[in-house]
Amino acid sequence: MERNENLFKICELMLCSASARKLKKAVLSKPADKTFLRSVLTIRAIGGKAALQAELFHKDNKVTHKNFLLESTDVDALCEFACAYSQINLICEGAECEYRCSSSGKSVVLGDKKVRALIGSADLSAVGSNIEDNNRKKQYILDGSEPFLYELGVADANGRVYDKKQSKFRQINRFLEIIRDAEDKLPRDEIRICDLCCGKSYLSFAAYHYFANVRKMKVCMSGVDLKPDMVEHCNKTAKALGFDGLEFICMDINDYSPDVLPSLVISLHACDIATDIVLMKAAEWRTDVILSTPCCHHELNHNINCEALSFITEHSMLRQKLCDAATDALRLCRLESQGYATSTVELIDPNETPKNVMLRAFRKKNFDEHSAEARKAKERYLAAKRFLCGEGDLSAFHF
Repeated sequence: MERNENLFKICELMLCSASARKLKKAVLSKPADKTFLRSVLTIRAIGGKAALQAELFHKDNKVTHKNFLLESTDVDALCEFACAYSQINLICEGAECEYRCSSSGKSVVLGDKKVRALIGSADLSAVGSNIEDNNRKKQYILDGSEPFLYELGVADANGRVYDKKQSKFRQINRFLEIIRDAEDKLPRDEIRICDLCCGKSYLSFAAYHYFANVRKMKVCMSGVDLKPDMVEHCNKTAKALGFDGLEFICMDINDYSPDVLPSLVISLHACDIATDIVLMKAAEWRTDVILSTPCCHHELNHNINCEALSFITEHSMLRQKLCDAATDALRLCRLESQGYATSTVELIDPNETPKNVMLRAFRKKNFDEHSAEARKAKERYLAAKRFLCGEGDLSAFHF
């Protein structure tokens, strides 16, 4: 079979850019085999040897790997793998190029001159020791040695995270990463935080530790929950850890009013309308940052009244999935009408918990509730609510 010169060219550039330590990644898309989505090649150290590692993303959400050791892989071998894709984007540090192949077999490479100028005449044996190790340990904010993780039963006294708590450890670290991403919206020296429906309070202790011990800020934090035994245990744990600025209060969040309005409100898996109460209170307090992971979306499931969506709602499982997404979307619409910029982020891998969507809201500075922007956002929210629940009295619904 006649060699595809353009495919050979892009694969040669892939190997040379790896040798020159300039390759960031190569994305191979539009596969001939439709059970695949794409493949992504990056430089890795496999068994101490430099390699291009391909991550193959399957349509069933599986990911498999194929390795090409640079010391033994030639361009033809890489072409044999890459020929199954009709588009390749080569992304280097400072230049990019693209390979395309039409259904008729005509191909082209765009931008290759910039990549060639970047890498020069690279020697394939020159790949250095700065290649990322495939077996590297993920760099978390917490490493397991933090005393609060021991007190909460996540890690042992030597800082080893228990096998059964690995998922919780990842969840806590992911939560702190989300907080870190929001730091520019929060005070820098002193912070007031509320954790509503705090439960076992993993996130309360993590947030307090992060701001007090990592960021070295003065922290005043309250966790609020209805379970007296849990609140008592958390207060004892906070005292044992010397977390003097952290308190836990046993009360209904409906009745809770902080002495100082918080800059950050967090909530993990507050059940059903409890999440709506959390969001309502945080918005009333004009909280700068709201981070809430909902749980158990029942209210809309019981009250949805939308003929246009009956082809979904007549199936109970699909009805619940629809109501889960629609409830959270309504919550975000309402927050937008109250002066917040909103988004959703994934808290943890959905394979570990289906309740993995975090609602994130940042308060807009100088928001005018009487402005055209505010009126439009409120109208959008009410229109969505009427669409889902009918034209009756909507005030009884919490979302």
